[in-house]
Amino acid sequence: MGNPIQNLSAGVVLVAADDCWIEGNAIQQLQTTAALPGMRRVAGMPDLHAGRGYPVGAAFFSVGRFYPALVGNDIGCGMSLWRTDIATARLHLDKLEQRLGSIDGPLEPRWQVQVDALGVEAGAHARSLGTIGGGNHFAELQQLDEVYDGEAVAALKLERRQLLLLVHSGSRGLGEAILREQVERHGHGGLEHGSEDARHYLARHDGALRYAEANRTLIARRLLERLRAEGEAALDIHHNLVGPAHIGGEDGWLHRKGATPSDRGTVVIPGSRGDYSYLAEPLSGDAAAEALHSLAHGAGRKWQRGDCKARLSRRYRPEQLQRTALGSRVICDDRALIWEEAPEAYKPVDSVVGALREAGLLRLLARLKPVLTYKTRAGCCP
Repeated sequence: MGNPIQNLSAGVVLVAADDCWIEGNAIQQLQTTAALPGMRRVAGMPDLHAGRGYPVGAAFFSVGRFYPALVGNDIGCGMSLWRTDIATARLHLDKLEQRLGSIDGPLEPRWQVQVDALGVEAGAHARSLGTIGGGNHFAELQQLDEVYDGEAVAALKLERRQLLLLVHSGSRGLGEAILREQVERHGHGGLEHGSEDARHYLARHDGALRYAEANRTLIARRLLERLRAEGEAALDIHHNLVGPAHIGGEDGWLHRKGATPSDRGTVVIPGSRGDYSYLAEPLSGDAAAEALHSLAHGAGRKWQRGDCKARLSRRYRPEQLQRTALGSRVICDDRALIWEEAPEAYKPVDSVVGALREAGLLRLLARLKPVLTYKTRAGCCP
């Protein structure tokens, strides 16, 4: 078994074990990004896959200028893990599913007090606060399935007897508006460090980070209210962002696009809706520096969205995809999304996490099993 941290070319590394499939187009995008002016190093994670011109599941370090297009249109997208007081004993999935109803619409006016307390300026995007959005975003009730470090799990106040809630979402239309403004004004050429344009983008970027974190908080609180439960956040971390960094003796900018920071504490790496998720502690050292202090943000796609229905429709009916091999349920009324987000469209999370472990980038604390995944639901339920 070879070293999972592979040097593809000068300044380009890929973290991938022998059993971790990476599509050629994603590697080509990684190499192309490495050639951008001022780019010093790029690192692909085991969940690397092709995006719209730039790869997803990667980190990029540049000097002298940074590139908003590398962060993408979902600034601040990330994961929030919540403790809940929902007992795992005698779970009634029918009752939980019924109580959840739909949270796809705007928050009711009574939520404004909580929005104000979170200190987020939503402006024209206030209607999207507390909503998950499409794509691979979700909220999922989970339970502790296996514990590998009891002390670390106990320190996070996570217990087997109570369900957890994992929320994956970002800045919704706000992030998209920020990127659209940037591309219309400057194209994909990046912004020079210290320029007025750079300061303008960073101010809006940081506002989108606050919006994204507040959005995950409101999603969690909204779902918990529907479930008649209490909860509190155990961790929250962004995986789409850019910020100043000192790497290899140089001051510059570290971009992450679908890459979880490994220098900000405990992380969750989720699988597909029909797979496990892992709670992990990032490790420091030379390997972490090679990987630009980043980790995978999930299992990573292996199929293009447009290919999923053709691949799966002869094997499954849409209703069958609302139940998983692990016994969990999926709430998703969007027929296109139910195909696009099928577990088969993603890599096995064990291959992704295994590569990170083999590379010495993390140690596992616990495995989390899905119970009920919320994607989208039609209608307006009480």
